[in-house]
Amino acid sequence: MKLGQKGQVEKISFHCPACGYRHFVDDRWEFNDDYDNPTFKPSVLVTGENRCHSFVTDGKIRYLNDCSHELAGQTVELPEL
Repeated sequence: MKLGQKGQVEKISFHCPACGYRHFVDDRWEFNDDYDNPTFKPSVLVTGENRCHSFVTDGKIRYLNDCSHELAGQTVELPEL
C-alpha cells in the first residue's frame, strides 16, 4: 500500500469475499487513514466477468443491489488480508 497526500491513497487493495479477488483503489478515492476500519469514497465499482459495486465504510463492505453476485444488497465485515 502506498499513501500520497493525507487522506489520499496511491494504491491500496482489499479482499472481496463475494468475488474472491482483491479490489484496488488509488488516489481517485478518499481514505480515512484508518487501517483497522477503513472507509473509501466514492463507491468501488469493478466490472468484467461479474459486476461488483460496493461502499467500504468503517471496515464493512456494503454491496449494492446492482452486483451480479450472491452478496448483492448485503453488508459484511471487511476480511483481513
